[in-house]
Amino acid sequence: MNNQNDFKSSWLPKVFKHSANTSPTSTSPNEQSLLLPQSTNEGETYEIEEDDTTPAKRWISEFLLLLRGSIPVILAYALQNSLQTISVLIVGRLSPEALATAAFSYMFAMSTAWLIALGGSTALDTLASSSFTGSKNPHDLGILLQRGFLILTAFYIPVAILWACSAPVFRFLGQEEYICLDSARFLTTLIPGGLGYIYFEAMKKYLQAQEIMRPGTYVLLITSPISAGLNYLFIHTLDLGLIGAPLATGLSYWLSFLLLVLYSHFITGHECWGGFTTKSLHNLGTFSRLALLGIIHVGTEWWAFEIVALAAGRLGTIPLAAQSVIMTTDQVMNTIPFGIGVAASSRVGNLLGARNAKGAARAANVAAWLSMVMGLVVLIILMSHYSK
Repeated sequence: MNNQNDFKSSWLPKVFKHSANTSPTSTSPNEQSLLLPQSTNEGETYEIEEDDTTPAKRWISEFLLLLRGSIPVILAYALQNSLQTISVLIVGRLSPEALATAAFSYMFAMSTAWLIALGGSTALDTLASSSFTGSKNPHDLGILLQRGFLILTAFYIPVAILWACSAPVFRFLGQEEYICLDSARFLTTLIPGGLGYIYFEAMKKYLQAQEIMRPGTYVLLITSPISAGLNYLFIHTLDLGLIGAPLATGLSYWLSFLLLVLYSHFITGHECWGGFTTKSLHNLGTFSRLALLGIIHVGTEWWAFEIVALAAGRLGTIPLAAQSVIMTTDQVMNTIPFGIGVAASSRVGNLLGARNAKGAARAANVAAWLSMVMGLVVLIILMSHYSK
C-alpha cells in the first residue's frame, strides 16, 4: 500500500490528507528538511484553512481529539510502569532489604537506560510524524525506525557497562554495602531486558507516528499479568530470590516488543516498513543530536528524583523503602503529562507534515491547556488524600 491516506486510524481531516499528496515539493523529507516547508507563493508557508466553523468549535474539537488520543498513550505508560511496580511489590515479600534494593535498582535504571528509551525516542516523535504525512515514500518511516534502533543501541552500550560496574559507583555515592552489591547484581541481570525496553518504546513511536495509538496498550494488557506471574515464579516458586525480578521484567519487555512487532506485521502498521536498508546509516549525526536533546530534556526532571533517592539511601533501609513508595506514586502520576506530550507531539508533527502550520500551532496550545486541566485534576486527588 503506497498511500498513507488509506490508514483507517488516521485522525487527519480529508483536506489535510489531500494536501499532503499534492504538495509542490518532490523531495522526501529527512532530518535536515524544514519542519514548515516553503510554498511557491512568495515564500509564505502554505496554510490549510478549515471550513467555516468558528474558532471556538475548532478549539473544542482539537481538545477532544487530543484527549482521545492521549488516553491510550497514558494507559500504555501506566501499564509500562506497572511492570516495575508489580516486581517491587513481589520482591518486597522477601525482606525490607530486598524491597529497598529492587526499588533503588529500578530508580537507577529509570535515570539511565529508561531515559534513552523515553527521551531518546522523542527524536522519532519529531521526525517520524512529519515524515508520515509529508513524504511521498511511506518507507521513509521504516528507515527512521531502523536509524532509531541503531542510535539508541549505541547510546545504551555505555549504560550497560555502567550497570555491570555499578558497585564502586554506589559505594562512592555513600550507599550501604548490601545495596551496592545487590543492586549491581540486579542491574547486571537486567542488561538484556533494558534493550528490549528501548526497542519496545521505539516501536511504539513508529506506530504512533502513523496515528496508531492503541497497540501499546493492548500489548501491555497482555504482558502485565504475564510479568506478575513470571516474577512470582522466578522469585518464590523457583527460589531465585532477588535476581528473579530483573529476569522476569527483562523477559516481559522483550515479549512486549515482539508482540508489538507481530501486531504491526499482521494487523496494521507494516505498510511503512520497506525492509532493512543501508539508507538507515545516513544522517546519523542529526538523529543523534535530537535524541541526546530529548534525553537531557527528560533527564533533568528524573535526575532530580534520583538525587533524592540517593540521599534516602544514605539514611538507611526504611527511609529508602519509603522513598521508593513516593517514587512509584510519582511515576504513575507522571504518565499523564508525559502521555499528553507524546500524543501532542505526534499530532503536531502530522499537521506540520501536512503543511498546516496554523493547525499545528492550535494543537500545541490546546495540548498546553489540556495538560493544565489534567494537572489540576491530579492536584485535587493528591490534596484530597493529604487532607485525610
